[in-house]
Amino acid sequence: MNNLYLTIDLLTISAPLILSFDKRVAFYKQWKYLFPAMLLMGVVFIAKDVIFATSGIWGFNDRYLIGFRMLGLPVEEWLFFVVVPYAIVFIYACLVVYVKKDILKSVHRPFFVVLSVVLLVVGVMHYDRLYTSVIFILTALLLLYNVYKKQPWLGYFLLAYLISLVPFLIVNGALTGYFTEEPIVWYDNSQNLGIRILTIPIEDSIYSLMMMLMIIQGMEWLRRKEHRHSKHDLVAEN
Repeated sequence: MNNLYLTIDLLTISAPLILSFDKRVAFYKQWKYLFPAMLLMGVVFIAKDVIFATSGIWGFNDRYLIGFRMLGLPVEEWLFFVVVPYAIVFIYACLVVYVKKDILKSVHRPFFVVLSVVLLVVGVMHYDRLYTSVIFILTALLLLYNVYKKQPWLGYFLLAYLISLVPFLIVNGALTGYFTEEPIVWYDNSQNLGIRILTIPIEDSIYSLMMMLMIIQGMEWLRRKEHRHSKHDLVAEN
């Protein structure tokens, strides 16, 4: 089935895209923040993806691809960096609207500090396993920066990330061979810890966290920037 990866991409974004026009969430109104943030994330992650794929840290099974590649990456992988972030951030947007109380407000800071320390220690200890070290260390530093900045949205971010692990297991499970004879995406286990959640390298869960954090951080920065400009314009008019 040489369109399986493409099918997974399309199924991943179908429901979030349709529900983006729900009157209460109105996620389409946040596209002006979302797409610039996704573009920045995409530049970083695609560059890393190209390097990792070229180095054989992971690769793609042609059996499940339509066959068109750019910079060595299947077009489905490029699409992955649109549909998956969109779907994940949609979860965050829904929680902000429907969950009125930040239920993780008191625990997100210690949770992220402990997680960051663990990621830093493991990343440094396994510096020779590039997938592990690069993703763990960069994610830890990004988390610590946002904790230090006392970002008010971190509680909702953590809740959204925890919920996103359910579709993550389905989508990444499909990509790593849980439902197929061979994986769509394969990994060189000498470059990761070799620990799997079902068929998914544990590093993928941190990869997803970092991707989601970069986008939401970018979105919230753009939102605050627009708000500050609006207040400045209002003061100037008065």
